Amino acid sequence: MSYLVLARKWRPQTFSDLVGQEHVSQTLKNAIEGGRVAHAFLFTGARGVGKTSSARILAKALNCESGLTVEPCNKCSACLEITEGNSVDVFEIDGASNTGVDDIRELRDNIKYLPSRSRYKIFIIDEVHMLTTNAFNALLKTLEEPPAHVKFIFATTEPHKVPITILSRCQRFDFKRIPLPRIVARLRYIVDQEGVSASDEALTVVARKGDGSMRDSLSTLDQVLAFCGNTVCDTEVTALLGVVDRRLIAEATRAVLDGEVRSVLEIVAKVDSFGYSMRQFCHELIDQFRSISILKAVGNETGELLDLSEAELDDLRALAASTTLPDLQRRLTLLLKAEGEMAHSGFPRLMLELALMKMATLPPAVPVQELLARLAALEGGAPLAPRPAPQGAPAPRQQGPAPSAQAAPRPAASQPVMRDQAPPAAPVRGQAAAEPAPQRSQAPAGPPVDEGDLWGSLVNFVKAKKRMLGSQLEHVRPVKISRSLLEIGCLTGSFELKYLQDPEQLNELKELAKLHFGGNPVVKVVALNEVPANAPPTLEEKKSHENAERKATLRREAEGHPLVAAAVELFDGEIADVTELPKELPET
Repeated sequence: MSYLVLARKWRPQTFSDLVGQEHVSQTLKNAIEGGRVAHAFLFTGARGVGKTSSARILAKALNCESGLTVEPCNKCSACLEITEGNSVDVFEIDGASNTGVDDIRELRDNIKYLPSRSRYKIFIIDEVHMLTTNAFNALLKTLEEPPAHVKFIFATTEPHKVPITILSRCQRFDFKRIPLPRIVARLRYIVDQEGVSASDEALTVVARKGDGSMRDSLSTLDQVLAFCGNTVCDTEVTALLGVVDRRLIAEATRAVLDGEVRSVLEIVAKVDSFGYSMRQFCHELIDQFRSISILKAVGNETGELLDLSEAELDDLRALAASTTLPDLQRRLTLLLKAEGEMAHSGFPRLMLELALMKMATLPPAVPVQELLARLAALEGGAPLAPRPAPQGAPAPRQQGPAPSAQAAPRPAASQPVMRDQAPPAAPVRGQAAAEPAPQRSQAPAGPPVDEGDLWGSLVNFVKAKKRMLGSQLEHVRPVKISRSLLEIGCLTGSFELKYLQDPEQLNELKELAKLHFGGNPVVKVVALNEVPANAPPTLEEKKSHENAERKATLRREAEGHPLVAAAVELFDGEIADVTELPKELPET
């Protein structure tokens, strides 16, 4: 004897056997009891949710030998023939195979004859959307005014492809996806009747694989029973179906919420070693974080929002208690972005690892209203409110209120700017620039006569007369500088050496030096194979060093400012860069 699969063996035979479609079964039963049975029905919905089964049950209810009844007896010859699919008055037509207008014409010619032995002649057309436009047009008139002994029942998974002229002539019933707990309960009843031992977790995995379809779930259960026999093991079900173990999903979620980066990476390595699809694992994580977000948003009254068992809901409640809804939404956004990028990437594991690491290290979100309130308090209530906020940092707290500690570095930070704007005045302020390293008084170490000042003043004078020549002098080294001797060094092969050895440029430099010093100094250009250890720096090097010192001073001043410290702590940030504001020119 041939084996009958579970999907056929346990096919619903009465309206009470339909799972998850009570709105359809109750309406049809009321129509039969009230004598308001329409001549044409359209059953729409996803695969395996009971459309064709409902059509057969309706046909048996209309043609049962015990009379019109809401619950067919399933014992008379009419019911048994419809169940077996060999009734002479109930025609099950595959719309995908009989799509042409000739098939509809043959059906239309057959309609005029009375049923052979039943009460009604019933035409069940499955996947009716596959009919051609001409076939639909040939059916219109017959469908609108059929004989009294004819009933039409159409079934389709894509109602949007059915012409509106057909839809307007039918009573439409939309079949829903069957909720997961209902499928699990039905599977539990079936395995108990079959004498199979299976846990609720295993049946939940099977039902989730069915994705709301009872037929798919029963087909999957058939496959599991063929592999496991009468004792179903959870690990065997997971391995057979190739689904991601829910424990891995739960562990990954918990590791992300706890910020355990190492655990997250180890879980991804497990997923890879088990051979699971990284993208499928990402899909499961997205569904997990979606469920936690919904549970966090609406509380325990989820209703039909979550297609989960009660045990899974308890686990999610424990996870939701350790986080906030904004943080869940941000992590879910990262997962969605990673899933989209994985579809076009050759490194799906890397994309998933990056996303999970970022999720695990994501700082908690601060509500905008709280930030605005703290900013308002910071602006209107003086810096006293934010100042005590730093956690466990007594040193910065003492630096804040001391006005002398903050006032001292400010002149030092502003003096280099004044010196840049007015270089000739550098010798006058040489004594006040010990900490920020003044630009014009720092070059040499000779105490009696600061030869760097002679060189700097000469370069500025030359730059004012001949800008190109002065710019090249900023990159050369003053070997020996006095009012009677100018010996400057350039690296061998450098552009500056070639430029200054040019007779025209050298004569120009001599004339400008004579004009500046008021004598007749000797000018020598020396080629250097390498920079001597005790060689003085160039003006460009001194300027770079001075700018670095000034930025360091400004940064220290900014870090010590109480308002800046309060803002850093308010936004949980850090000082990336400090920019000196330009001095306002005095009004004349």
